[in-house]
Amino acid sequence: VQLVESGGGSAQPGGSLTLSCTASGFTTYQRLSMGWFRQTPGKEREGVASLDGGGDAYYADPVRGRFAISKDNAMNTLYLQMNRVQIEDSAVYYCAAWSYCRGERLWEGGYTYWGQGTQVTVS
Repeated sequence: VQLVESGGGSAQPGGSLTLSCTASGFTTYQRLSMGWFRQTPGKEREGVASLDGGGDAYYADPVRGRFAISKDNAMNTLYLQMNRVQIEDSAVYYCAAWSYCRGERLWEGGYTYWGQGTQVTVS
């Protein structure tokens, strides 16, 4: 089981970035609950967005209306479209996966599988 993030990099405030998270080794990828988290030095990892097993999306208040989480089951890939990025969005972004569930899942302990992270810098 593996999650690999990509798409991080630099952006100017107001710009956009798209993060991807490609999964391998899962037998029922289409039923997974998945999420995006971020972490800055000295702070705890915080939930950004989650997608439950039924396809419903949930967002943390700081990103609601600017970020969009989506999933391509055919490609085993989770996305995070980041629009109107702000300096405060700079962080290492991680994707995470858990088995099928419904509802919001924006807490770190709600996931078993994690990617290695990808850096996003807004300046």
